[in-house]
Amino acid sequence: MTKNMHHRRTKIVATLGPASSSPEMILTLARAGVNVFRLNFSHGSHEEHAARHKAIREAEKVVGHPIAILADLQGPKLRVGVFAAGPIMLKQGQRFRLDLDRTPGDQNRVCLPHPEIIQAVDVDHRLLLDDGKLALKVISKTIDSLETEVLVGGKLSERKGVNVPDVILPIPALTEKDRADFDYALSLGVDLVALSFVQKPEDVKEAQEIAKGRAWIVTKLEKPQAVDALEEIIHHSDALMVARGDLGVELPAEEVPVTQKRAIAEARRQGRPVIVATQMLESMIESPTPTRAEVSDVANAVYDGTDAVMLSAESAAGSYPQEAVEMMVRIVSRVERDPHWRARMDKMRPQTEHTIQGSLAQAAWDVGHSLNAAALAVHSRSGRGVITVARERPHNPVVSLTNETVARRLGLVWGVYPVVINMSDEAMGIEDLDGPTAAIVKDNHMAKEGEHVILLAGLPFGHAGSTNTLRVIKI
Repeated sequence: MTKNMHHRRTKIVATLGPASSSPEMILTLARAGVNVFRLNFSHGSHEEHAARHKAIREAEKVVGHPIAILADLQGPKLRVGVFAAGPIMLKQGQRFRLDLDRTPGDQNRVCLPHPEIIQAVDVDHRLLLDDGKLALKVISKTIDSLETEVLVGGKLSERKGVNVPDVILPIPALTEKDRADFDYALSLGVDLVALSFVQKPEDVKEAQEIAKGRAWIVTKLEKPQAVDALEEIIHHSDALMVARGDLGVELPAEEVPVTQKRAIAEARRQGRPVIVATQMLESMIESPTPTRAEVSDVANAVYDGTDAVMLSAESAAGSYPQEAVEMMVRIVSRVERDPHWRARMDKMRPQTEHTIQGSLAQAAWDVGHSLNAAALAVHSRSGRGVITVARERPHNPVVSLTNETVARRLGLVWGVYPVVINMSDEAMGIEDLDGPTAAIVKDNHMAKEGEHVILLAGLPFGHAGSTNTLRVIKI
């Protein structure tokens, strides 16, 4: 962490793509305020992602503070087949068949090369095509076909996506492509891996078994079935992403903001970082300024206490990636200067965890606020103690003193300013940490002489998950 570390509580995730993959642009975005870079494995080759990964690590050295890298897996993509004579027009009320016949489709039918869908759905279930632009209702089925009625018509082109909101499909969250991408991302050394189209807790457990602690698993909330199992899914995840694009296809539009607020609150209650994503500054793909509605959307997520807000196509493929990041910084920073935002953070504090770490986090909030401390400095080998403190949304910046791996992951967490230190076991008592901690906080421009810093650490020092001591030191 250096002078130019952005003293925002809410973090910014930016997706890399054709508009932002040069080393120069990656450095520009890092300097502008990006805390987490997203590599979208739905697009690009392994070699392209490796080059981006390398450029991020080089930028990290220049800006002087840890940057997290998120690998976002594509997940299962369900699509219709091809048409013999190009796109067709479906009219409301007409019959249309989906079947396993690979023959190119026409006005009356098309191949649906996913027998698992045909097996799983039943009469009256809906199928949504092309990101929900078209809707069909199943009126009858055979072993290899679905006869449907068009509820919402329109143009249907070949290989458009299919969403099935009414049933859990017997398909894994990880395809063969995802498994290969997962292994490759871990070999690069990414910090976070996002899991797409999760339907049930078992999907997350499987990813955790693959990761084996080498990266945090970020579960993307995109399916109604995942919303139904939200608490358990969050419990098994390291972090959550409210991916409103696909979520908005399968849920009624009016349900999305309600679900977003519920997800943020539940993730915070369980002490899991949460990202709000998709279409946050969508108009900035083509315009240097956002709409007022988009600005309000970002601000509302910050008022709700999200850990991070994310840019997708705005930074990956848009004409104004730098401006989009700078706008996000401006919106977040302005909200966080609002006394009403601070009051909301205090009012929405979740019930204290009934653990030593939870009780200490509450005490740190109280003491830090009472003394108007310059910072809360948390020594943590695993990062868990830091997240528990951040869960309280304290008034004071949270300086995390930890190893490089954990410091990068904590770049996603609300209010945390990660600093890499040598996590040796040489300190015999917490008093041995006073001087080094004071020096680090002062050198990183988080405190001045005469100010107080709240120090949290575990005894015996250096053991993961042992945060059990609070100490007030004066710079």
